[in-house]
Amino acid sequence: NLLERVYQFIKSIALKRKLKLINSFELTEKKLLDVGCGTGHFLKIAKDNLWDVSGVEPNSKARTIANTKTENTVYDVDQLLKFEKHSFDVITLWHVLEHLPKLKTHIEVFESLLKPNGRLVIAVPNFKSYDANYYKKYWAAFDVPRHLWHFSQNSISKLVHQNGMQVIKIEPMLFDAYYVSLLSEKYKNGYMNPFKAFWIGWQSNVKAKRSKEFSSLIYIIKKS
Repeated sequence: NLLERVYQFIKSIALKRKLKLINSFELTEKKLLDVGCGTGHFLKIAKDNLWDVSGVEPNSKARTIANTKTENTVYDVDQLLKFEKHSFDVITLWHVLEHLPKLKTHIEVFESLLKPNGRLVIAVPNFKSYDANYYKKYWAAFDVPRHLWHFSQNSISKLVHQNGMQVIKIEPMLFDAYYVSLLSEKYKNGYMNPFKAFWIGWQSNVKAKRSKEFSSLIYIIKKS
């Protein structure tokens, strides 16, 4: 349907933006680990652009699909403890960190897998955004009980700093405000209201230009 076509179109733009982001790091090598890689869309576009890719995905069906796109370089979660230390230039988590139960332990593992000056890229919902404040308990990105954590900019900075890393840049995920608002309208009213959702999403992005509190944020974190 039309909504699905719009979603796929936006997803293709988002994938290209993710690729552009990791390419901007100008690292001497291009070894990428995507944690929670799903069916491997991001890994495939990275692989097609000469990245040496690996992925971790707990869902066996998604992992099987991802392996058809990556020449079998996607593994179950136990592989995180089997990778060679200091072996990745970039580790990405696209809306994954909020699902992980052992938060500090995972951050320690990611730090150990990064090369010196490597980048950890974490995208998470932002409960301080305008759309979160507007929808309150109906805000779709709370996603209880699947989301175990929610983060502010300050809490992310403190979390990674404990493991010798620092946030060097924060980028917005502009499309998330519209998508999350669309789902929130359904949770709140029982049906999707695309016009209202677009209006709230637009307001959220406009207000965030001043507050910097976008609906979702990408944290670019550097290892010392």
